[in-house]
Amino acid sequence: MAGASVTTLRLEPGLRKRLDGLAKAQGRSRSYVAAEAIREYVAANEWQIEEIQKAATEADRGEFASAAEVQRVMSKWSGRRRAQSAR
Repeated sequence: MAGASVTTLRLEPGLRKRLDGLAKAQGRSRSYVAAEAIREYVAANEWQIEEIQKAATEADRGEFASAAEVQRVMSKWSGRRRAQSAR
């Protein structure tokens, strides 16, 4: 990793043991597995925050689903649940 920097963090002994187990199973270093986990965590949370900010902006502009649109979606999902339960 060109330009990577060292970061130290504290892990509970059980978590460190689990991390070591994953690293061993993957044939990777503890550092690689931890960095990959942090990369995925950051990406997921950045996406979630971005979507929340977009939704807040839409709400501020008054862009809401109509009652009919909400009912249509709810009926769609409720219908699937009933159909799956009947099987």
